Amino acid sequence: MNSFEIRSGGQLRAISPGKLAGYAILYNSLSQDLGGFVERVMPGAVKRSLSQPDNIRALYEHDAQRILARVGSGTLALTENTKGIQFEMSLPDVTYARDLSVLVERGDIAGVSFGFKVNPGGQRWEMRNGQLTRDLTDIALSEISITADPAYRDTSVALRSMGEWRTQDYLDNLSTYIIRAYE
Repeated sequence: MNSFEIRSGGQLRAISPGKLAGYAILYNSLSQDLGGFVERVMPGAVKRSLSQPDNIRALYEHDAQRILARVGSGTLALTENTKGIQFEMSLPDVTYARDLSVLVERGDIAGVSFGFKVNPGGQRWEMRNGQLTRDLTDIALSEISITADPAYRDTSVALRSMGEWRTQDYLDNLSTYIIRAYE
């Protein structure tokens, strides 16, 4: 199953009137508990998406009707560095974007999330110090989103992913997981 998932990201700031910048993804940063597991995005996990990024969009509150920018139109730039995926966007001259700009400047909205699907073979599950952990190694990034609530909000989708891991991968590799759990 290749389910769409949403995760919170990094920092957001207004860099000039009508422009926002920050980090959409921070590498090697553990999430909060997502319903029985934690995860982190590994360096290079978005490399494939960044090789053909034209359709990656920036949204307001994950709402496809409130588009803020798109790589293909030149209004969104995504850059990978050792810290993660940095972005810069030019906001459109529409009511919701003007409102958003004011809210970011005031500090009322300071979060960034991202939406993705895990590519085949793009995740590793293991027990670390008694905590089930998923490392994302290859994901298809489809959006970044400016949000007032950057917590991991879509855990029901993540739980489906964990269920898939349990039924497919876990049984095949049970001894490996037991050994790692006791390391």
